[in-house]
Amino acid sequence: MADFQTVEHDVLVIGAGGAGLRAAIEVASAGLKVGVVCKSLLGKAHTVMAEGGVAAAMGNVDDRDSWRVHFADTMRGGQYLNNWRMAQLHAQEAPARVNELEAWGALFDRTPDGRILQRNFGGHRYPRLAHVGDRTGLEMIRTLQDHGIHSGMDVHMECTVLSLLRDGDRVAGAFAYDRERGRFRVFRAKAVVMATGGIGRAFNITSTSWEYTGDGQALAYLAGAELQDMEFVQFHPTGMIWPPSVRGILVTEGVRGEGGVLRNKDGKRFMFDNIPDNYKPQTADNEEEGWRYTQGDKDARRPPELLTRDHVARMIVREVKEGRGSPHGGVYLDISWIKERIPNAAEHIRKKLPSMYHQFMQLAGIDITKEAMEIGPTTHYVMGGIRVDGDTQMTNVPGLFAAGECAAGLHGANRLGGNSLSDLLVFGKRAGQHAAEFARAQQSPAIDQGVLDAAAAEALAPFERGSDAEGPYQVQESLQTTMQNYVGIVRVQEEMERAMAELEVLKQRAAKVGVPGNREYNPGWHTALDLRHLLIVSEAVTRSAIERRESRGGHFRDDYPDKDPEFARFNHVVKLGSGGEMQLERAMIPPMPDELEAIIKEMQT
Repeated sequence: MADFQTVEHDVLVIGAGGAGLRAAIEVASAGLKVGVVCKSLLGKAHTVMAEGGVAAAMGNVDDRDSWRVHFADTMRGGQYLNNWRMAQLHAQEAPARVNELEAWGALFDRTPDGRILQRNFGGHRYPRLAHVGDRTGLEMIRTLQDHGIHSGMDVHMECTVLSLLRDGDRVAGAFAYDRERGRFRVFRAKAVVMATGGIGRAFNITSTSWEYTGDGQALAYLAGAELQDMEFVQFHPTGMIWPPSVRGILVTEGVRGEGGVLRNKDGKRFMFDNIPDNYKPQTADNEEEGWRYTQGDKDARRPPELLTRDHVARMIVREVKEGRGSPHGGVYLDISWIKERIPNAAEHIRKKLPSMYHQFMQLAGIDITKEAMEIGPTTHYVMGGIRVDGDTQMTNVPGLFAAGECAAGLHGANRLGGNSLSDLLVFGKRAGQHAAEFARAQQSPAIDQGVLDAAAAEALAPFERGSDAEGPYQVQESLQTTMQNYVGIVRVQEEMERAMAELEVLKQRAAKVGVPGNREYNPGWHTALDLRHLLIVSEAVTRSAIERRESRGGHFRDDYPDKDPEFARFNHVVKLGSGGEMQLERAMIPPMPDELEAIIKEMQT
């Protein structure tokens, strides 16, 4: 029998990014005992990398904005596969959540009259992103963790969850280990909020944190929850390209929001070449109008560089494939050109984009006030995730909730920039509120000792195989290469079927990996334990992508390049079958209420 440290909470929150911290604050405010488990140190969650801003229809820069416009923009960006109830709640509640964050101490950039400043971003009709330079996520995390600590949450840092525990049908807590010493921990809880972020580490080129190994999605799936829309992976159009050590690191969309333009090797602004029909009424068709939009002209239309991320990423890929790319396989993003338009341009860029200036100067030796950045698409976000109720954020497993990137529904087929941070605040709060209500009505759960012993034995198995077996890093690299090459930005049937065959081989290899040494400070062991989760989410992405025989949002099929109206009627859902196999089903999208339909039609002009 393994030795376990047992900790008990009313509600356990897994993940300490924006969604997890906001959920924990809400539970603590209800007077319940809440614990937060995080894979790294508190304050290091991937939310700190969110740069551009938080989307909320506050109307501080353009008073024509409203929750109705934000709702319509979100639905159109998601190609109408969104959970419309979540899109409605998100648009309605985001301004209050931003104001709340400010009341807790967040220092946003200001308009001349002292209101929170808002900037332009891709897919948003009006300037909507409240921001702190290009360090908005960092300010959000600092504010939430400070408020959370003073609210009374317990924090368990550098701790990884290996399985969710159940008492009958309901969730009962989690089985975990501390990454420093390798000792097992049992968290007993009446409710669990999953807030673990995304799956970016399933791909080779990614802007995401090392923590993004699909833990939340896989743990929920293994506990009986459903995953939805997993085919929709967002490839952010602008990641660093050169040198290789920084490949994939995010370049904020705020660069384009402040006037940055995309050019190919010939210096041409290629984004004007292909503006989608449904965006033409709101998109500038000349450089002069596009510039005026970035400077706040309400009568101007947005430049094509601020179209949705999926479209911009595919246009960049087209330029590269057709031989018009930059030397290292990308294109150029140029903000330095604004010196032709405004005085003191260098000072303006350093003020508006301090992190980007520092990032390129320190990591690539490029002064973005003087020369263009070399950029290309990078795996950035997953729109799919754990299927939840739109109002409560609870899954089909009683007591298991999810919020943030690991939950599905809000974004549909494609996420608009900035909606991720408001998503964290709106649905983190809702998940915490309803988890607290659920927990208050429950008795303390029972946990089967045999289940704990089996989980511990499975976790320790790589040590028994030792260094004679294949190492976990080789399997991880093979998985990432397979997903990048065969289930990446542009997909075709034959390549995805090859990926499925490769995944079956990788499952067998992962089951046999070995690690030398002991449980203390052993990153090889950590990687071995991550493989199960990476393989589950990779299979879910690939199966769902094979079945969606059309192109929509973040999912582009070269063999089915057009939208199919039939596929607009349902979401793909995967769940664990009784024999351990992954099952895929279609879940029909419920009809939208008449008042929301009317908003969509009104905003289409």
